[in-house]
Amino acid sequence: MHSSSLAAAPLVREPVHAPVAHLIRGGIVEGMHYGSVVVLGADGEVQLQIGDIEAAFYPRSAIKPVQAVAMARAGLPLHGELLSLAAASHSGEERHLAGTRRILELAGLTEEHLRNVPDMPFDPAVRDAWIREGRAPSRLAQNCSGKHAAMLYTCALNGWPLEDYLDPAHPLQQAIAEIVEDLTGQRIARVTVDGCGAPLFGISLHGLARATARIVSAAPGTPEARVADAMREHAEMASGSGRDVAALMRAVPGLLSKDGFEGVQVAALPDGRAVAVKIADGANRARVPVTAAALARAGVDPELLTGFAGEPLLGGGREVGRVRPVRSLEPLAGAAVRA
Repeated sequence: MHSSSLAAAPLVREPVHAPVAHLIRGGIVEGMHYGSVVVLGADGEVQLQIGDIEAAFYPRSAIKPVQAVAMARAGLPLHGELLSLAAASHSGEERHLAGTRRILELAGLTEEHLRNVPDMPFDPAVRDAWIREGRAPSRLAQNCSGKHAAMLYTCALNGWPLEDYLDPAHPLQQAIAEIVEDLTGQRIARVTVDGCGAPLFGISLHGLARATARIVSAAPGTPEARVADAMREHAEMASGSGRDVAALMRAVPGLLSKDGFEGVQVAALPDGRAVAVKIADGANRARVPVTAAALARAGVDPELLTGFAGEPLLGGGREVGRVRPVRSLEPLAGAAVRA
């Protein structure tokens, strides 16, 4: 545990977002994305903030590494690919489905025990093939099924009820909430229901960055280190083939990153540097370049981030502009590159 004294819950208020990315076409700003960004130094201090990093918000699937740590602390014995899958928003590829089945088998359970919502695979190509084969939405194909299988396994190991494992009052969810507060260093502001049906905790963007930094910088052999190692070594199990978050972890040595719906992404390095991003309108076309720019501002070598510079804007089939992060996210002149 990091501290017995937690900060108060973040305030529930309308966040005061600021411009974080411009759509530049032919040298003119055609539009902009608003959001919030926080960059933490290795000492945990805020090095840069844009927008509102202290208001309560929902981190969506970017909180999954924290949930996986909570399950590992509660005795979940998974490692490697299967532990990465426990923290995944997977694409629905066959390896993801097979891994989820394996977790359930280890628990002595089946797909029938899952309580996440049925869905099609997340990856468009995989989803198209699924539809062509005439397959219906399933709980196994839904992108959070690995997490749900791991939740059930954790319950089975602890003798906790299986039927209501998604109830916020369930021992599993209470254990997860405790670790969310421990790693973020703050009380939870609100509890609601995520898209998959699991409880979702309202925290701050600052708290999300702090929690992820603590996971990545934890001592070897700890539950935190196990989760970080699994996700970094098996990045495609935590996401999928061709996914930008997996590519980012492959590009930057030691980086742990997790995305979430509605324009959320968090990333952290083993020395404790971390960034967290929330795009107000949920646009992925801004999330990716803003996250990359925040990492460059944190000292990551910009050469490692060239593949995440943003989508081109097309005119007549050719590039005439780009989505570009705001100038305040540019690396400081003379700043040391450390990764």
